[in-house]
Amino acid sequence: MLEEMGKAAKRASYRLAVLSTAQKDRALAMIADFLEQECESILMANRLDVDNARQGGMSEALLDRLALNETRLAAIASDVRQVCRLSDPVGRVIDGSVLDNGLTLERRRVPLGVVGVIYEARPNVTIDVATLCLKTGNAVILRGGKETHHTNQAMVKVVQRALEQAGLPGDAIQAIENPDRALVAEMLKLDRYIDMLIPRGGAGLHKLCRENSTIPVITGGIGVCHIYVDADIHFDSALNVIENAKTQRPSTCNTVETLLVSQAVAASFLPALSVKMQEAGVTLHACPRCLPLLQSGPAAVLPLQGAELDDEWLSLDLNVVMVGDLDGAIEHIREHGTGHSDAILTQTMAHADRFVREVDSAAVYVNASTRFTDGGQFGLGAEVAVSTQKLHARGPMGLEALTTYKWIGRGDNLVRR
Repeated sequence: MLEEMGKAAKRASYRLAVLSTAQKDRALAMIADFLEQECESILMANRLDVDNARQGGMSEALLDRLALNETRLAAIASDVRQVCRLSDPVGRVIDGSVLDNGLTLERRRVPLGVVGVIYEARPNVTIDVATLCLKTGNAVILRGGKETHHTNQAMVKVVQRALEQAGLPGDAIQAIENPDRALVAEMLKLDRYIDMLIPRGGAGLHKLCRENSTIPVITGGIGVCHIYVDADIHFDSALNVIENAKTQRPSTCNTVETLLVSQAVAASFLPALSVKMQEAGVTLHACPRCLPLLQSGPAAVLPLQGAELDDEWLSLDLNVVMVGDLDGAIEHIREHGTGHSDAILTQTMAHADRFVREVDSAAVYVNASTRFTDGGQFGLGAEVAVSTQKLHARGPMGLEALTTYKWIGRGDNLVRR
């Protein structure tokens, strides 16, 4: 089955690679229209997935990722239209020169070919990936988790109908509908057809793909994100940033999970933090030095367990750790961070500059929430993933991350001497 899907995707990719921007944008506009027209059938399928997941004991954080409603589906359709408005990178000349031997040489952006994406309880990923791949002339094979089975089926059918209505091959966007996990292992070996693989899920999925795939893998999306509270801060402003980074949508990978507090300000800052977090419904997990400073405050507080520093909460829980100074914060992030998004709150610009230089994450912020690490917020449109690797893409992966380039040489019957 997968072999045939791979062959069909490869054939479709050849067709997509030569489409004009206008042809691709027309298909994207039809996808957005069809999503709105089929809103009720998609939401009905999603309710079935949510009910099954709830009965299966899925956490509230993951249920939030899984659930769609009219507002979220309208936002997804709006994101598709935003992709229409983005500049098409395919065919763009990156650079060029005329060599001494007379050869005119240039590098031109081209599609990757076929992209494979494995993801879990995130139905919006289906549309994000499909539309970004279409805009860049790539075919895609999707493998969603069993939790999103009915939603993905409904969405992919809508996308394929729109493609066919636009005169494009429906096989450009395909989904593996069988939830059998053995198919993931088979997919990892389809290097003859799939040019890049993107796993979007937990650490176990990433490890499986890195260790077993014969296809180049881009990993990311696991965010143990930190905010360091420096000694020189404005309390109210800092607390507002922390609240936003933790509560704006706690189930996302760019949510702050660990707050690092300078010992110089801890005694006065932590009681204020407790008040703010209690108002926001956040439970604090405090290190031994922070615990006595927080126990008299109104927020719920528990002793921090060591393993909690290396995993995402994806909920209204926040680790609080006291560090000596900026050196301690940087060292902690190097030991426990995942290279996603980290921030410093400070009025000392020398500290901000050093934090930016020495924290090796895909996104580093000064006096701003980590929640900005997002393709839409960065002006990239929807995103395929947030890469925490360094090759070939890093951070939110928009259109350019779904292209490669080819060298084009032109001569006048030129031969090498």
